[in-house]
Amino acid sequence: MAMSPKEYQSFAKTMEPPRSIWSNCLKAFVFGGAICVFGQAIQEMFVHLMGMSETAASNPTVATLILISVILTSLGVYDKIAQWAGAGSAVPVTGFANSMCSAALEHRSEGLVLGVGGNMFKLAGSVIVYGTVAAFFVGIVHLILGTGGQ
Repeated sequence: MAMSPKEYQSFAKTMEPPRSIWSNCLKAFVFGGAICVFGQAIQEMFVHLMGMSETAASNPTVATLILISVILTSLGVYDKIAQWAGAGSAVPVTGFANSMCSAALEHRSEGLVLGVGGNMFKLAGSVIVYGTVAAFFVGIVHLILGTGGQ
């Protein structure tokens, strides 16, 4: 029995398990918020235990979150969390680190340069390019307005 693509899509749609949009949104909100609360706790630790200003503590806080994300991705834990939390695990900086680390791990058998180096930026490359281009145009607007980046 041959099905047309339209018939197959209709059949496949009937076999899909129902998804609860509200449940998915709640999980994403709670987990994404938990990552942010955890990040704030790390920043407070840098401020109070190491005597840094809030501005100075922001860079090591981000680096610590990235390191934790990469370690959890390498151990296979972050992907399990992401399956449950959905977009809540993808939005913060930890999701970006997870995407880069996952690509690097997936292609490590192809070698360091062509495997890891060549494939690590496939997903993250567009984010990096968008950020760079957006920063360029924001800088141009500040230059034209004479605000000096303030």
